[in-house]
Amino acid sequence: MSIEKGKVYIVGAGPGDPDLITIKAVKCLGLADVIVYDRLVNPVLLQYGKRDAEFIYCGKAPGNHCVPQEGINQLLVEKSLTGKTVVRLKGGDPFIFGRGGEEAEVLVQSGIEFEIIPGITSGIAAPAYAGIPVTHRELGRSFAVVTGHCISGKPDKIQWKYLAKGVDTLAIYMGIKNLPYICQQLSTYGKNPQTPIAIIEQGTTGYQRTVCGTLGTIVEIAEKEQVTNPAMIVIGEVVKLSEKLSWFPEREKEMLSV
Repeated sequence: MSIEKGKVYIVGAGPGDPDLITIKAVKCLGLADVIVYDRLVNPVLLQYGKRDAEFIYCGKAPGNHCVPQEGINQLLVEKSLTGKTVVRLKGGDPFIFGRGGEEAEVLVQSGIEFEIIPGITSGIAAPAYAGIPVTHRELGRSFAVVTGHCISGKPDKIQWKYLAKGVDTLAIYMGIKNLPYICQQLSTYGKNPQTPIAIIEQGTTGYQRTVCGTLGTIVEIAEKEQVTNPAMIVIGEVVKLSEKLSWFPEREKEMLSV
């Protein structure tokens, strides 16, 4: 007698504050026989899983993946083929730089039923907690999310020429290591060196810290302040509103500029 295949839920856990997870995501966690979770998932969220669920950590630190992506893909397939309900719990939103699309493709190839549960992404949530609206009728009429790290390392496949002049607000993920390159590219293609930039460390958590500067100064400031991942880089005139609209108590409230 063949075992009926299980179902996989690819779930966004939100940006860090556990209260920002969706109701649907919590319901999925309560159904799961297996929960495969990432490094940036707040561990508090695991309490929503069943006591007898199998919890599998697949964290990925920069340059140190305890389970490679291919291994995660295979794990989702293997567990679901035994008839188990699987939750793949990912920080933020699974389809915004979360490789959720790659995992879904593998499930399709294996004939496994799946569902995508969107999550609040850090490109919106971290700026909001720092008092930065990514859109504004006067300061930000367009908004783009951009990766600051590609398979090859530097994001050299990104069309910086068009982003420099064609978009008001940029939210850059995973860009701390390549911050000098990113600033250099935007400057080369004509972005004003006085354009405000905010870097938000560990956004929406009790360890949040916001460091501000300009396109011309932020690299020096980030080095001085020893800014580290995880962090969101927000570039645009809307950053100016942070000082006025900041509402979330931060670990070190230093809105720096030089």
